[in-house]
Amino acid sequence: MAVRGLVLELGGRRLLDGVDLDVPAGQVTGLAGESGSGKTLTGMAVLGLPPQGACLSGSIRYGGRELVGLGARAHNALRGKELAMVFQDPTASLHPMLSIGGQLTDHVRHHLRLSRRQARARALEVLEQVRVPSPEQALRRYPHEFSGGQLQRIAIAIAIACRPRVLVADEPTTALDVTVQAGIMRLLRQLCEELDLAVLLVTHDLAVMSSLADTIAVMRTGAVVEHGPRRDVIRTPQHPYTRSLVEALPDRARRPDGAR
Repeated sequence: MAVRGLVLELGGRRLLDGVDLDVPAGQVTGLAGESGSGKTLTGMAVLGLPPQGACLSGSIRYGGRELVGLGARAHNALRGKELAMVFQDPTASLHPMLSIGGQLTDHVRHHLRLSRRQARARALEVLEQVRVPSPEQALRRYPHEFSGGQLQRIAIAIAIACRPRVLVADEPTTALDVTVQAGIMRLLRQLCEELDLAVLLVTHDLAVMSSLADTIAVMRTGAVVEHGPRRDVIRTPQHPYTRSLVEALPDRARRPDGAR
């Protein structure tokens, strides 16, 4: 996926100002920046979910198709099947009154046109893939019966169930404790490599980027101010804003290989 000159205007304000970004398959592309920098807006625009009333221009190329200006029906056909998202709060994407099995099987039956038996087999497969304990039992349980880390794994399972090519992960570890964060980051890295996923990791936490991303793009006030390989951005940042973010990192995160 390639984003070029992406502009988003809302209520007379330019919230994205010519964003350029490459999100290649088999790599984690980190999109970092402070609150209000435009990073989440960029992720939502990639998914065809800009704010209501927004005017979007520029280019988002995916699989030889131009997504800017694509109709709602065409976007709906892509979203969930080829373009997927994981939110910061997994409860935002899980219905509290439906079993995990129901939510997973409904999702894959809708997008992949599978039978009930095939959908259940696929649900078990992805729960095993994201290492949810006792997948058979998990299918019968409800969201409130799981911990935050397990819920995030289930949300990731739903996101990858239809074998998407692009995964947008919006602050996927922020609500979790440090130990659980590390497990989710390892899982995202593993899925990226095994499934040849193009992962766009949106976060304000440059320390997370330093341990997970292959490339890092730094956003400020709606524009990408620096974009390059993780080592280069962390070790020799060129923009003053990036330098200020790197200087705030703990020493371990500034090492050439981060936590990987």
